[in-house]
Amino acid sequence: MGRSVETSVLIAGAGPVGLTLAMDLAWRGIDVVVVECREAGEPPRVRSNHVSARSMEIFRRLGIAAKLRSVGLPDDYSNDVCFRTTATGIELARIPIPSRANRYTAAGPDSWWPTPEPPHRVNQIYLEPVLLAHAAAQPRVRILHHCRLEEFVQTEGEVVATVRNLASGDTFSVSCQYLAGCDGGRSTVRKGIAVKLTGTAVIQRVQSTYIRAPELLSLIPGEPAWLYQLRNPRRCGTVFAIDGREKWLVHNYLSDEETGFDSVDRDWSIRTILGVGQDFRYELISKEDWIGRRLVADRFRDRRVFICGDAAHLWIPYAGYGMNAGIADAASLSWLIAAVSSGWAAPAILDAYEAERRPITEQVSRFAMDMALKSMDQRRETPIEIEWSGPVGDATRVRTGKEAYRLNVQQYCCGGLNFGYFYDGSPIIAYDGEPHPAYTMYDFAQSSVPGCRAPHVWLGDGRALYDALGPDYTLIRFDPTASTEGLVHAAARRGVPLAVLDIAAADARAIYARNLVLVRPDQHVAWRGNDEPAEPNDLIDLVRGADQSRARKAA
Repeated sequence: MGRSVETSVLIAGAGPVGLTLAMDLAWRGIDVVVVECREAGEPPRVRSNHVSARSMEIFRRLGIAAKLRSVGLPDDYSNDVCFRTTATGIELARIPIPSRANRYTAAGPDSWWPTPEPPHRVNQIYLEPVLLAHAAAQPRVRILHHCRLEEFVQTEGEVVATVRNLASGDTFSVSCQYLAGCDGGRSTVRKGIAVKLTGTAVIQRVQSTYIRAPELLSLIPGEPAWLYQLRNPRRCGTVFAIDGREKWLVHNYLSDEETGFDSVDRDWSIRTILGVGQDFRYELISKEDWIGRRLVADRFRDRRVFICGDAAHLWIPYAGYGMNAGIADAASLSWLIAAVSSGWAAPAILDAYEAERRPITEQVSRFAMDMALKSMDQRRETPIEIEWSGPVGDATRVRTGKEAYRLNVQQYCCGGLNFGYFYDGSPIIAYDGEPHPAYTMYDFAQSSVPGCRAPHVWLGDGRALYDALGPDYTLIRFDPTASTEGLVHAAARRGVPLAVLDIAAADARAIYARNLVLVRPDQHVAWRGNDEPAEPNDLIDLVRGADQSRARKAA
């Protein structure tokens, strides 16, 4: 074995999840090494097409949200979801979603959301290079391309991994305090800690093809769309606009009887979904076939080793939340590791990662599976009259369009998955007995109940609240007469970074419902009260992972 490398955190995988973790750790002052099997400059696969609002909030904090919004579809290209019989056929319904140029001004079913960063429709082939360039530019991040993590051992004090240079075949060791597996569904890290995925292995098989078809856009009637959902009695599918000009991703949904990806003629299915004849010409760029699953790891951690993203959960990509859930994993794990590495948190704070993220992952995966099953039912029930001319066909299309809109607006404008979820079993949150507001994939209510996402408000100076929060804990004070001295002194004694933020707006106080609210580095509420707790030291010890026995007593 050759040279040895030392770092605080080793990350396996430089996809969006691994890069987010690397950037976030570096932003918090932690040194990182990332190993990635692909060569530098090798393009990513055409996979995820959607960056959620919560992910964009993370990228805003890291300083790259604006850059990400500058790539993808053309600035004026509609982000609508359009339901048609075929891509070139009859329109049934449409979910209006603003283009990049109108994202902050135009109305739509997601334009009212309480966030400074609405979602962004962009394919991973454009997203990932922006993340990679930003991560590589950070002095605390070192990316080792064309290298594969092969095995590792951990002791009480460190993890030592063996990494192979795929060009030379040589191996070298990497010593680190923590190892994070962001290495996908076949994760070496997950297998190395003997973690199993459990759930439903097959929900839907999808024959997916990435094509170049310069003539298609001119053949589609009406306003263009980011996504076309296509239903006819012969073949149902979806088509994503990748560059808004000539590149498209075509999904052909296979039936239960069509068990192999080649069980249906690919060319025939593409032409049937697009609604074009044999004279239509296109170029096959790549095959992107996939199986929709619902699998969640039985553990997310073994001592100093963690898993994130597809290494920890695989589900059918409805609501576009596979990658985004992984990005949320990364942001959650980052601040916990940084807190321990910086010396102000006890190692037990790391228990919060699995305690918080695994239940949410399980729940969201079930939302996605439920949506997938309902969508499969709709496709199976596509009426033969949907393409008929005349009153019967017209009535069928109106009814089918309304049903498609009603179901799918929940996943393409999934406010609940962005802002409704909460952590209800965390060892580092001081719960006060008030129940968390219920949420669905679509619906949610902002709340300051501990464990919820801190409600977003715009401040009097025009800033977003999240832009005013400190990088660590922030104590928001809505009543200037409320004392914060006890908590400030308790935090100082324990070395916990704590900023106090005064907000005078009455509407913000009404949403937060308390005079004092303690917000974590990941913008979730850790504690709230009208006055400081009687024992501020106990609360500070709780939120830094040093006194978990008081988890429900600190208020």
